[in-house]
Amino acid sequence: MKRLIFLLAAPALLASGTACQSAKLEKGPTAAQLGVYRLGSGDALRLIVYGEDRLSGDFKVSDTGNIVLPLIGDVKAAGLTVDELTQAVIAAYSRNVLKNPRVAIEITSYRPFFILGEVNKPGQYSFIPGMTVRQAIATANGYTPIARQKIVNITHWGESEERSYRLEAATVVRPGDTIRIGERPF
Repeated sequence: MKRLIFLLAAPALLASGTACQSAKLEKGPTAAQLGVYRLGSGDALRLIVYGEDRLSGDFKVSDTGNIVLPLIGDVKAAGLTVDELTQAVIAAYSRNVLKNPRVAIEITSYRPFFILGEVNKPGQYSFIPGMTVRQAIATANGYTPIARQKIVNITHWGESEERSYRLEAATVVRPGDTIRIGERPF
């Protein structure tokens, strides 16, 4: 008899547990909450040193977090904003190479993001500024039939812990993020 009562009550307990669990989820990060973009391995940059074409060019942030520039060598880029990197490059060229260098840096391509789980084409994709999680899912050819569509799991670049969020229209993706779409409960 006890077993029968438990079997009859189990679906209600599972349903109430799922509702409580999703109520505790926080909203996903928005572009405003993420703040300023920090460079990382895999970002591609265009550097222009005005009046010095031989020092200008396209550079990629290496696995060690540096860019290698003509005449000055390694410059740390990972963890810096574009403005901070620009100031570091100006300082490096000012020390021994140029008087009053004028430098401009722009990001030409961002490190990719990754999407796993219950999407039709999991994998690595190119990041587009302003991209939302819903756009990332569309890039991966949408959900599978068993996908959990209201919750998204994200491991943000530079972090080791996966976080679960309610999926909302404004939830954004950052370069290097790993998005995982889970399977819905029965």
